[in-house]
Amino acid sequence: MGSTEDLDYPQIIVQYSNGFLISKVMFTACELGVFDLLQESGKPLPSDAIAAGLSASTMGMKRLLDACVGLKLLAVEMTQEGALYRNTEISNIYLTKSSPKSQYHIMMYYSNTVYLCWQYLTDAVREGRNQYEKAFGVSSKDPFGAMYRSDEEMLKFMAGQNSVWSICGRDVLAAFDLSPFTQIYDLGGGGGALAQECVSLYPNSTVTIYDLPKVVQVAKEQFVSPEEHQITFHEGDFFNDSIPEAELYILSKILHDWDDDKCKQLLAKVYKACKPGGGVLLVESLLNEDKSGPVETQLYSMNMLVQTEGKERTAAEYSKLLEAAGFGVIQVKRTVILSSFSCHLAYISGKICHPLSFSLGQSSLL
Repeated sequence: MGSTEDLDYPQIIVQYSNGFLISKVMFTACELGVFDLLQESGKPLPSDAIAAGLSASTMGMKRLLDACVGLKLLAVEMTQEGALYRNTEISNIYLTKSSPKSQYHIMMYYSNTVYLCWQYLTDAVREGRNQYEKAFGVSSKDPFGAMYRSDEEMLKFMAGQNSVWSICGRDVLAAFDLSPFTQIYDLGGGGGALAQECVSLYPNSTVTIYDLPKVVQVAKEQFVSPEEHQITFHEGDFFNDSIPEAELYILSKILHDWDDDKCKQLLAKVYKACKPGGGVLLVESLLNEDKSGPVETQLYSMNMLVQTEGKERTAAEYSKLLEAAGFGVIQVKRTVILSSFSCHLAYISGKICHPLSFSLGQSSLL
């Protein structure tokens, strides 16, 4: 128990209650283009110039900029002409659209989609199901039908996923030596950022992105150039259509979208399709065995409740699912914490004659 001062002024409670205010300040600065404008200007700017450049009110922008200074997303210097604002290094790297490590797209997905679903968290807990119906007026029976309810929404989701892989992808794929596998299927590979990291890291491999026809179409048009010959596409629904034979299957943040029965069904199909000596690489955020943390993963599990049919799991729970499908020796590893995402990564792997299984936990939202 803390001191009586802590109880008289419960700082942690105040901090938690302000959490969504902090998120929205960062999201709004991204959405308005504050960080992009400051990067493009190449010099610190006064608040009225920023407001004019972004078609915002002077008063509103001044408050937003000062809040960003408080959050260390911007720095301010006082001159004779007044306050001048500039990006901090972390904002230049992660919050500007042009940066290779930009998290802009995932911020916009959080702000415009996840945030709205979370208004109905109480209903999700009461009802035990996702909240697309209340948040967006679309059927909640098919989570991905709801998630991809418009081309614009699907593009937003795919771009958000790609931005996460821009900072986590290489670590995820380098945790195991995947060079023996030359024929790889990325099930639910979306915008292809993980596939691109994979062929860059393992130049002898070819990766096939297996996803819904409309997702494949957008990936081809927006994210993967035809010049990237090592990346191919397969259109289909892996629950209802066949899964072609391959040496390695990647399921990155797929199983956490579904309940245990659906996961077993999918893994059994993967096991059946897998070449002898092949394997599966699971990418998931892992809960501690006693479910005591990490807090990021517990929060993602709440998000799975609000947005999908699934949940986050422990290494033992994933092992059980893999064993039920027929996969053999299983072992867990964790990689380093990654940048501002505090990624908790873990893998389940085994070297056996028949399909071997790897799984790794990676803390990003969907």
